[in-house]
Amino acid sequence: MSNQPSSTESDTLRAQIFQRLHPHAYLDRFLIEGVRPDGRAPDEWRDVFINVGSISTADGSALVRIGGTTIVCGVKAEIAEPELDTPGEGFLVPNIDLPAICSPKFKPGPPSEEAQVLSERLNTALISAQLLPLTTLCIAPGRSVWCLYVDATCINYDGNVFDAALLAMVAALRNTTLPDATYNEEAERTTCPSRTARHPLVLNEDKIVVGLSFGVVPTPSIPQGLDSAEGKDGPHTLGPTLLIDPSAFEEPLLARVITVIIDSQGRIVGMEGGVCGESNTDHGQEDGLGFVERSIRAAQKRAEILHELLR
Repeated sequence: MSNQPSSTESDTLRAQIFQRLHPHAYLDRFLIEGVRPDGRAPDEWRDVFINVGSISTADGSALVRIGGTTIVCGVKAEIAEPELDTPGEGFLVPNIDLPAICSPKFKPGPPSEEAQVLSERLNTALISAQLLPLTTLCIAPGRSVWCLYVDATCINYDGNVFDAALLAMVAALRNTTLPDATYNEEAERTTCPSRTARHPLVLNEDKIVVGLSFGVVPTPSIPQGLDSAEGKDGPHTLGPTLLIDPSAFEEPLLARVITVIIDSQGRIVGMEGGVCGESNTDHGQEDGLGFVERSIRAAQKRAEILHELLR
């Protein structure tokens, strides 16, 4: 029996080596054919799965999967004293953890810079949308309020964590219930008479938000000698490509990222964008505006589906 690797195994190994050594060229080879390495078209979203109430010890919870990216989120409520300048408002504290177990790119230890930036973005998205009026978390003005810790953990990282984390946090908040609490002026303490008497959060249903992210890949170019296709002498190019819902492999190769935050009424609540990646963007301002407009149209259409899943 021969120990020589089969032709299929050899081709797979060569593809893996090519992907590791020339990630840009590897992606470009797919994009020139109108597909992506994971089999999707450039304008195709990954499947979304949402499950709520999966953590029995939390006051609210949700698990979200977008493709291979998996986020679990739990909400824990604690009683706290309000700030002096906002005596009638509680606290909403979102946070995301990117542990080493979710991807080789993260190391054990303190929160990574990416996790801290993501937490700040999530906080901005939730607070600016006014999804949860903080005044509804007040138990006794100036005395006692609820503090909601919304902790998300990525258990598998396959790109586009912001969209998955925001979706998980919103789903967990919709699943959250709080016990009935009263403040005793004489004893100066807050008590919950019954553990079973609970009420859901008072959310602004028309301000439920979802995030939709996009990436722009610079002009693909196959280096001469790497394209062995018949009739193709290389290099071959086409214009920059807009990728919907970038994967973990695609994210480091992007020249620009665009995130659109849309509420349940189809309104744009927030928008983020920036230049990233190792290469300089080779598309002009006109192309950039075109990508933004295309992203907004695609985001509004996709948001309708995500909002239906949240209901």
